[in-house]
Amino acid sequence: MLEQTIKQLANFKILFIIGFFVCICSCSTTKTYTVNGVSFEMINVKGGSFNMGAADNQSSESHDVDYPVHHVTLDGFQIGKTEVTQKLWTAVMGYNPSVFIDEDKPVENVSWTDCIMFIQKLNDITNCNFRLPTDAEWEFAARGGRKSKHYKYAGSDDLNEVAWNINNSDKTSHKVATKSPNELGIYDMSGNVWEWCDDWFYEFDKKATRNPVGRTPSKYKIDRGGGWNRLPRCITSYRGRDVIDYRDSNLGFRLAR
Repeated sequence: MLEQTIKQLANFKILFIIGFFVCICSCSTTKTYTVNGVSFEMINVKGGSFNMGAADNQSSESHDVDYPVHHVTLDGFQIGKTEVTQKLWTAVMGYNPSVFIDEDKPVENVSWTDCIMFIQKLNDITNCNFRLPTDAEWEFAARGGRKSKHYKYAGSDDLNEVAWNINNSDKTSHKVATKSPNELGIYDMSGNVWEWCDDWFYEFDKKATRNPVGRTPSKYKIDRGGGWNRLPRCITSYRGRDVIDYRDSNLGFRLAR
């Protein structure tokens, strides 16, 4: 009887320890990955619902493809805490295509196709399933997810607080995470460099949707966030678009998973 009680207590202790660590993992907001000696962080974004498209406080800086506002529900996902840096790109690809060279700045001058090649190689190295964020995931994360305070920009109504833009950039990109983060602890979702999304460009409609993504091939891919040479296009709802082989010194990306 005593022996059985001891075994039960031992099993309970084991289950308690396992449960404790599972709780820690599930409650963690970030996950760190390392590839070829370079570490980067991904933010866990809990699933939720939001109104996608230009809000009333963004109307003066929006354009027609940011409408109509519609209800979107998303499952949870991970998104990069920062834009992909030149250091990470070089660790994976072995070269640096950027115009403004600095390993801690975002990689830029990369096309959508270049980004896909990078992600494929990263997945081969890490055995993970990294990808580009969808248009909807990007906007939900930029708005602060379920912690959103409904700011105009990603983390503030003051653009200079959270973004390198035409007024403060000195006509260059800047090191990532040197401005304030948004509500989820994500940096540079307004300004610094534009960020490619997975979607082909598509027009919004009024219908509520779940996990939308532009799958139908069109002329353009979507990019988001504005860049170091922009001011009015840094709102969280602004949808840019470029052809898949377009490269520019203000265009980069961040990872999703």
